[in-house]
Amino acid sequence: MRHDDPVDQKLTRVRPDTRSADGASPERRVGRHRAEDRRPRGRAWHAATGVRVALAAGVTCCLGVSAVVGTQAANGDEEPLRESLADRAVSAAEADRRASRSYQRGPVPTPSASVSPSAAAKPTARPQPVRPKPVAGLTQRQMDNAKEIVDVGVELRMPRRALVVAIATAMQESDLHNLANDRIAESSRYSHQGSGTDHDSVGLFQQRPSSGWGSVRELMQPAYAARVFYRALREVSGWEDMSVTAAAQAVQRSAYPGAYAKHERRATTVVDALT
Repeated sequence: MRHDDPVDQKLTRVRPDTRSADGASPERRVGRHRAEDRRPRGRAWHAATGVRVALAAGVTCCLGVSAVVGTQAANGDEEPLRESLADRAVSAAEADRRASRSYQRGPVPTPSASVSPSAAAKPTARPQPVRPKPVAGLTQRQMDNAKEIVDVGVELRMPRRALVVAIATAMQESDLHNLANDRIAESSRYSHQGSGTDHDSVGLFQQRPSSGWGSVRELMQPAYAARVFYRALREVSGWEDMSVTAAAQAVQRSAYPGAYAKHERRATTVVDALT
């Protein structure tokens, strides 16, 4: 560049294009641009590569199978290739199906029998306990209380004579009724079948909370009252050889010790009916 050129000319001057306009020169047909390189380029190259990848990876997509078959159709191998890829697709699908069957996330629910809406909505009735038939002139309420006393004795494995002693005692003390006490307001809050006024005595056996038999709430429960009576009877030495009256008095310490004897026969009849 000469020093006398204008500034604009210096900035805009470019190197003249020396390439020939009559196509590629002989030199362009050799080296990196030699004509002998026949490797597929462009679309053909990608199609051929796609076939190899599809076959290697086992692609079973319908779109992929169609593309591969279409590509190979030009070489006259359409039918064999289509059958091969179809077989691969079936094999892959069958393997996937077996794998999904072999894996279970939890127990398979068993089909339940169909239940009608009316049957499903209807609650199941609880079986009613069988009430014993009254004997020895007792009412149903008295017989139910006698059964409670006998059941507790059987549970504690008490001998039959102990059951007779317990029934005779309850006949004398409360006439087989679960009594509250008019002097103890708390006793009337619990289920009861009448009331008495003897000191602080409550329940079937007229046991006194102040004497250590238990709380008012406990003694108003027939099963509890019977249980503590049997336990006290066990502590009486030789009670098995005593008369019913003597055995009952040893436990109750009543002011009328001879009163229990008159109930022995009826008590025996009740125990016979309940055992």
